[in-house]
Amino acid sequence: MNALTGAVPGSADYRLKATLYHAGAKGVGGLDSLGCKVVAMRTAAIDKTLIPRRTILFIKETVGLSMPDGSAHDGYWYASDVGGAIKGQRIDLFTGSGSSSMKPLRPLNLSQLTVTKAGQFKGCPPK
Repeated sequence: MNALTGAVPGSADYRLKATLYHAGAKGVGGLDSLGCKVVAMRTAAIDKTLIPRRTILFIKETVGLSMPDGSAHDGYWYASDVGGAIKGQRIDLFTGSGSSSMKPLRPLNLSQLTVTKAGQFKGCPPK
């Protein structure tokens, strides 16, 4: 369901090739391109010419994945980061701290994800 309207997202706006990134990797800092703290399993890096920053995204394939606190992922991500290699139909999902944080999302790495715009957020993404 949409975090803003309570509606279930409709058809996909994009089919994006997924990659993963984590804190501790070369070139990855603790802040996104908005100057906000990156949030594990919520921050997404996008090509801002394709998807505007501050867009709430629903990614169907991430629903039910294990969150760092043990809860199930609701599928919502926040487009608040960009990356030099993220051009066009690509999305980079932040998994957390260290390479072990990538484990829940590894099956999705390099796959095509179903991504739907679900709204906009102001300021920094929620934690």
